Order: sequence, then structure tokens, then C-alpha cells
Amino acid sequence: MNEVVKFEEARIYQNENLILKDINLTIQETEFVYFVGRVGSGKTTLIKVINAEIPLHEGEGFVLNINLKKLKKKHIPQLRRNLGIVFQDFKLLSDRSVFENLQFVLKSTGWKDKKEIRFRIEEVLEKVNLTYKGYKFPHQLSGGEQQRVVIARALLNDPPIILADEPTGNLDPETSEDLLKLLLEINANGKTIIMATHAYELVKKFEARTLKFEAGKIYDTGRAEEIDFSTLNT
Repeated sequence: MNEVVKFEEARIYQNENLILKDINLTIQETEFVYFVGRVGSGKTTLIKVINAEIPLHEGEGFVLNINLKKLKKKHIPQLRRNLGIVFQDFKLLSDRSVFENLQFVLKSTGWKDKKEIRFRIEEVLEKVNLTYKGYKFPHQLSGGEQQRVVIARALLNDPPIILADEPTGNLDPETSEDLLKLLLEINANGKTIIMATHAYELVKKFEARTLKFEAGKIYDTGRAEEIDFSTLNT
């Protein structure tokens, strides 16, 4: 199995503040990994480093064999085409339909053939169970449906890694569970999923490898039963 994310003795800063230190971490292809920890513990920061939104200056870091420390700005788009991003706050274009939101992403990443674009959009909407919602606008969808559109958007260019930053943060418990089941299904079909979350009931119910962020370090706890979640509630 191949390594898709690897950090060695990495120290991660944000605005010159040391956020994470002594990071030694490997994530293999097709893994499902939870990031858990208090607000401000570094979960989102590490996702931003993986996505090259925050630079890595100390230690070693590789994403899909791309050296983050040596990554030049002009090559960042190439990295990001291999990463699907799922945000908590959706970031959909409110003045465009679901189809047009997805079309915009494909066109901006080099797709030109109209038939291929339509086929790909229909394909990803079917994967997230929104086959007949392409004509709707974001405000006409429920929160859960909007997040499914975001997942569809993340899948458009068939990236090997999906980064999900608090994807259930704005959703009710039942919708959150349905969304996590969808991510697990995507993972079972061969994608690596990295998910930062405070939805600890879901982490305990749908167990996977769990990394705890605490006091500037990352602890590879293995499974959720080894974590005292009561210490992570703030």
C-alpha cells in the first residue's frame, strides 16, 4: 500500500505561531482517518498544510510524493487537482444552479467538451444521491443536500484524497450520520478520506483510525475507544 501523506519531524506554524511540533505521521492510500481535538488544536491547520494553503518550513512533508517544503507556487494548482476539499460552510455559488456550480469547477480545471462535462456532473450527482437536483439553486436545498453537492464538487476530478474539514458541523445528527455513511462509501470505493471533526458520537459509532490533536502534538490512538472524548469538548 502506498503512502499518500507523510510528515517527518515537522513543525507547523501559522502567522509565526507554532501550532504543531514533532509531527511524524503517515497516511496510506484508501485509509479513513479522523482528526479530533479541541478548537485550535491544529486539525484545520494541518489540513491547510496538506492543501498547501499554509507552507511547511521545518521538517519534511509529502503529499502524493510531492515535497511540500520545495513546492513552488506555480505547482500548487497541480497538487490541489489531486485533493477534493469538503468545507463546513459549503462555499457554493448562490447565483448558480447545482449543475452550474459543478460546471464552473470543471471548466476552471481545463474541461472543455460539453458532453463530457455533462456526463461527469451527472455521474457525481448520482454518487451523492442528487440525480434530479442539478437544476436547483443552493437556497432551494437542505443543509444536508448542499453538503452533498460539496462532496460531488470534491469528486469531480476524481482525486485520490478527500479532505473534509468539519463536514457535519452545520448539520443535525441524522443528516450528519447520513453524510458520514456517504463518505465511508466513497472511502470503500478507493478514496483516502481525512476528516477533521467534533462529531464524536459519529467517530465512536463509525470507527476508523483516529488521530488526537493535543498540546501541539498528534497522538495516533488507533481507534476511538482509546480516547477520552470528555477532554476534547471545548
